[in-house]
Amino acid sequence: MSDTKVLTPQKAQEYWQRTKSLMWVVLVIWFLSGFVVHAFAPALNQIRILGFPLGFYMAAQGSLIIFVWLIFWYVNRQNRIDDEFGVSED
Repeated sequence: MSDTKVLTPQKAQEYWQRTKSLMWVVLVIWFLSGFVVHAFAPALNQIRILGFPLGFYMAAQGSLIIFVWLIFWYVNRQNRIDDEFGVSED
């Protein structure tokens, strides 16, 4: 049998609240980097990085870098929440 910790209803509610809060933070960062930054692409194109307009750079590289970073950051934060509540996986 596995040694799992059963959460009380209050702890389960707190765990779910922290998980939902983290999810909303991730969705806001995703939305800002995926849509809002690109809405300002014409203005960003006035700035050049390595000869490329910043709007193009954000679309081609910047957003992808942010998305990959966001995945690792989310996993790290969720693992901390899981550890705190004793529901982490081995």
